[in-house]
Amino acid sequence: MLRQTFSFIFAICLLSASWGSANAQAQGTFKYFSETGHNVKGDFFKHYNSNPNAIFLYGYPITEEFISKDGKTVQYFQRARFELRSDMPEGQRVQLTALGQLTFASTGPLSVNNTFACRLYAETGFSVCFAFLEFLDQYGGVAQFGYPISNFEYHENKIVQYFQKARLEWQPWKNEGQRVVVSDLGRIYFDKLGEDPGLLASVKPIDNSLQVTTSLQVRAFAWKAVTLASDTQLIFVIVQDQNLQPIANSNCAAVVHWPDGRSETTSIATNTNGVGIISLSFVNQPYGSLIYTDVACTSNGLSATTTTSFRIWY
Repeated sequence: MLRQTFSFIFAICLLSASWGSANAQAQGTFKYFSETGHNVKGDFFKHYNSNPNAIFLYGYPITEEFISKDGKTVQYFQRARFELRSDMPEGQRVQLTALGQLTFASTGPLSVNNTFACRLYAETGFSVCFAFLEFLDQYGGVAQFGYPISNFEYHENKIVQYFQKARLEWQPWKNEGQRVVVSDLGRIYFDKLGEDPGLLASVKPIDNSLQVTTSLQVRAFAWKAVTLASDTQLIFVIVQDQNLQPIANSNCAAVVHWPDGRSETTSIATNTNGVGIISLSFVNQPYGSLIYTDVACTSNGLSATTTTSFRIWY
């Protein structure tokens, strides 16, 4: 029994260390986005950081920097893919993959009658019209999106238009002025190219010392789901930050509510794995009773609560 308990505790420690993904932490030449659990660094970070609308136009990173199946050093974002050209001079080393061109498959053009609200691009023979044209001019034009390579088309029940480096889509349910957005072609091309899905898994920040805890997450569960009327029980408490990293020395209070109406409070502190253990001993508890335990933890002025339970079965 003792060996099983140690094995269980060891498994909990491993589990608490592995839960992994909220706000970005930045330091000089890199930035960690816990929204997706990835870092952007070096030339890729400089390029991303130089665009005041980077999150809107590129989205969050969905991989780290790596060598792609097409042999290029790249990093995927929700709406873009960055390519590194180390042979180019400073400021020109990052290029946007032509995601629009590489993912475009026509479903047939939609006719546009009001040509006065359009601009023809002779380079590709397509026009950009209405709100799409306003969006194009507002957010960087051809330098940002490339030339149009399609007319208006229906894709996934939306009106869209493809450009060399992106796809714009019309979302009429949004507020006026927010209805044109950049499509999430980054993941689409990632899958189309057959990249390793493991690259999408979240990672830790490059420098963990930069992490600032902005919220706590508390989990608790009983070692045994059911017990004898007279028995022992362990309640495991796991405390993590907003990135699901363990919080050591978190102060936790566990209140056990017994069937006879008594409430018993126990205080613990979490270890380096963010784990705290509450030991209970009891006798002659009523059969079928459900024993609730409320857990409240605090750390650096932040707090969080949770509840767990077990049943007296026989």
